[in-house]
Amino acid sequence: MPGDLQPEKVLEQLEKGQLFPFYLFYGENEFLLEKLLNAVRQDLIPEEARDFNLQVYYGGKEEKVHPAEIIDTARTLPFMTHKRLVIVRRTDNIPTAALESFIPYLEDPVESTCLLFVSSKTDFRKAFYKKIRELGRSVNFKKLYDKQVLPWILKMAKDLGLTIEKEACAYLQQIVGNRLMDLSNELEKLYVRYGETPVGLEETKALAIHSRTYTIFELIDQISFKQCAESISVLERYLEMGDAQSSLGLMGMIIRQMRILWQTKSVVEGGGHVSQVAGKAGVPNFLVNKLVRQARTWSVNDLERAFDTLYRADGLLKSGSQPHLVLENVVISLCR
Repeated sequence: MPGDLQPEKVLEQLEKGQLFPFYLFYGENEFLLEKLLNAVRQDLIPEEARDFNLQVYYGGKEEKVHPAEIIDTARTLPFMTHKRLVIVRRTDNIPTAALESFIPYLEDPVESTCLLFVSSKTDFRKAFYKKIRELGRSVNFKKLYDKQVLPWILKMAKDLGLTIEKEACAYLQQIVGNRLMDLSNELEKLYVRYGETPVGLEETKALAIHSRTYTIFELIDQISFKQCAESISVLERYLEMGDAQSSLGLMGMIIRQMRILWQTKSVVEGGGHVSQVAGKAGVPNFLVNKLVRQARTWSVNDLERAFDTLYRADGLLKSGSQPHLVLENVVISLCR
């Protein structure tokens, strides 16, 4: 049975003008999915012909999706161009019986149409999804692992025309995390500011200090050194720029940092060499010495209590408690 296609394969087909008549786009990496979807939209249908040859449908309770209408559109010949593009978003919200009515079309598609199903969740036990995978038309947009993000940043920078040092990319990943949309935005800011001038660590720090992502990085640092007053001050600045949803994101960053400190401590106290920390904790080399200093301020009991505190606080945030009070208490408890 054919497996999933890689997004790079679809891009290669697009560049050669050899797209299949239909695909299923699915997976956790929404940024890359939307990027490829936009590339298909831009390259397949000329701008002047999109009003006639680009149709988008949505699955869901509020939108009544009629497969017969979508199939009729897909079978309609293109006008003023050689291709028609039909996009069905939120495919996973379409009832199973309705999805199965697409199967005859999948077995005999129209070559002049590219029909794209976009789904955030898939169940390949269901006939519709199973059929698409059997035909080799499912495209999985996988979430990048930590070690894959740095090469992605370098490639994204190159595509933008930005010359940036590897150390600066690692710093960017550290303060932004692995959210590709946010990383892309930061790279674009660097390009707007510096253009084709080579960008190093200092230039990246200079731009980051004005951003909200830098505030998160600064807060994580202060908590890791158990600087209570400084942590509360940075937290106040962060919360002035955020909302309840961003508070959940911050909680996730603090939990991640506690795990890194635990891993760092286990390497150092287990007799391992400092050079092993980068591999164990999944961090760039230039951060290792600072992490070792931070880990020494935490005992094993401290870290165990920290995880208990964070677990309870995460539950409070998700149940609707006031983010400001919850986070302030978390910071005080961690730094105590």
